[in-house]
Amino acid sequence: MPIQVNDLFYTYLPKSPIQTEALKGVSLAIDDHSYCAILGQTGSGKSTLIQTLNALLIPTKGEIHVGDFIITHKKSRNKKIKHLRKHLAIVFQFPEYQLFEETVEKDVAFGAKNFGANNEDALKKAHEALLSVGLDESYFKRSPFELSGGEKRRVAIAGILAIEPDILVLDEPTAGLDPQGANDIMSLVDEMHNHGTTIILVTHDMDLVIKYCEKVFVLNEGLLVFEGTPSELFRGDVRQFSIEIPPLFQCANKLKNKGLPIDIDSIKETTDLVMQIKKWKRNHE
Repeated sequence: MPIQVNDLFYTYLPKSPIQTEALKGVSLAIDDHSYCAILGQTGSGKSTLIQTLNALLIPTKGEIHVGDFIITHKKSRNKKIKHLRKHLAIVFQFPEYQLFEETVEKDVAFGAKNFGANNEDALKKAHEALLSVGLDESYFKRSPFELSGGEKRRVAIAGILAIEPDILVLDEPTAGLDPQGANDIMSLVDEMHNHGTTIILVTHDMDLVIKYCEKVFVLNEGLLVFEGTPSELFRGDVRQFSIEIPPLFQCANKLKNKGLPIDIDSIKETTDLVMQIKKWKRNHE
């Protein structure tokens, strides 16, 4: 299910003294089954953009096409929005704050029931989703409010998995998690992508971008200012966008500048760089 954003504008509090234009003619395309990132400093328009993708915010001007669904400022054309939200789901930063049911299984089943599943089928989907995120039967009847931060994040993501979206948008998915918890969550998301889900990542963590993403879009003051691969972005001057170059990329680039034949585009993790250095050493022994 591809996404096409055409000349998108969004204005907060229009015709008021504090009117703010958050998006200013953004156009971009996201391919089906892709893994991409939307980057930019705080206030750049990232959160506004992702909320327009499933009509949580209605554009002031422009259109969004998500498969056969159309979102436009002409509200009469915005039909079947509820069905769109089954196909495109958003996991907001600290999604555990959205947990509300008395048990974990009821919370995870809520979305599936909301989209028409009966109680039995919704619970079945909930149990399957919980198992897939590493939470076994011992968690099903527990209160979500008694879980650790990482476990709550898993429950929140399981609630999304239970509705089986085609597109998953994650806003700072590793925020507030320890390294192991962050790694577990991103491994789960990567597995979803491997099974065909389109992933859209909103993050300030450039290590995640270089490790997982195929394409990046950078927003600055409501404008799309860059579109390309992570390595293309980090080879340029990103300071103007308040984006930090990942240490791994910095190290690889310095080695390349010193004459080592480093293929920067193929480096996703530290082990990738180490293997290239080892190969170079073997060829020069």
